[in-house]
Amino acid sequence: MLTELEKKIIASIQEDIDITKRPYRKMSEGLNISEEKFLEVLQNLCDRGVIRRFGATIRHQKSGYAANAMAAWQVDEERIDAVGEKMAAFKQVSHCYRRNPTHEWPYNLYTMIHARDETSCRETARKMSVASGVNTYTLLFSRRELKKISMQYFTNDE
Repeated sequence: MLTELEKKIIASIQEDIDITKRPYRKMSEGLNISEEKFLEVLQNLCDRGVIRRFGATIRHQKSGYAANAMAAWQVDEERIDAVGEKMAAFKQVSHCYRRNPTHEWPYNLYTMIHARDETSCRETARKMSVASGVNTYTLLFSRRELKKISMQYFTNDE
């Protein structure tokens, strides 16, 4: 079970974080606690495994990456971990997942590739194919973003 303070801290880190030297100071002030207490509780949540990872999401279109493609790969199951690690190491890849294939859709590894244009996405996928020795894949290009938000586990209204 989480305490009310823990829920409030989780809610505060789900929001956009100010780009400042000490972003947690403003968050802690909003909760009427010290920055030290805020960080102590946050560290404890990490240590207990409640928070598994802490990351930032960049709006890639605003940063010059106008194209992205989900690459679906057909990988031999005995190679899936090694191939996944190799593909995930490409700097153009933001996500890498293993999923169950079906008879109609035989792909079991997925990578999200970001680039300045579709040609660059295709070139990255080609390089990934060569590096991994996986030749069977398809690229699914994004055409329009319909929804993109961070998951909200708790809100400040609770």
